Amino acid sequence: MHLPLDVPSLVRRIEALGPAVQSVCSAAPDRATYLLRPDLGRRLSDHSAAALEARAEPPCDLLLVVGDGLSSAAVERQAVPLLERVLARCPADWRLGPVVVATQARVALGDDIGERLQARFVAMLIGERPGLSSPDSLGIYLTYAPRVGRSDAERNCLSNVRPEGLSHDEAARKLLWLAREALRRRITGVALKDLSDVQALPEDKA
Repeated sequence: MHLPLDVPSLVRRIEALGPAVQSVCSAAPDRATYLLRPDLGRRLSDHSAAALEARAEPPCDLLLVVGDGLSSAAVERQAVPLLERVLARCPADWRLGPVVVATQARVALGDDIGERLQARFVAMLIGERPGLSSPDSLGIYLTYAPRVGRSDAERNCLSNVRPEGLSHDEAARKLLWLAREALRRRITGVALKDLSDVQALPEDKA
């Protein structure tokens, strides 16, 4: 929970997959503040907000954000193999934004990032609170039309992403099923049920 994320190493590993990468930090200036002030972890720092806006990115369909959350170990072990599978399976007609690596991040930081980059929906990959049996579990939170003020009820969550839990392949499949449905129905959250186990993606039907 207190170990810092090795951002330069993670950025290099993500860049090796092909996408552009942007590093940002929340308004929490350090780990102690992050743990005591969850609200600051939900908003970008002024510097990071300015850096994102300076990119002048065109609107995108899917924005992938990798946040350290409460377990940097989860991010370092699970984020890159998961991203590799997600990127390989994304529909060719989707416009992807840069992968954003965020530190001192809470789930809702993805709303601030997604709103600034005009994303149709954002997937936040974030380290979950370490447990006795799973210190490296990653969570995924999908939000349609991200903007500051979205509630947790407006997100879909996939949790326990790790080899011993929800595998990277299965997490990618479920995420992209939800993302397609979110794009089609223009919703995420409690109104969007995960039926990925009974309704396959087109490429899964062969």
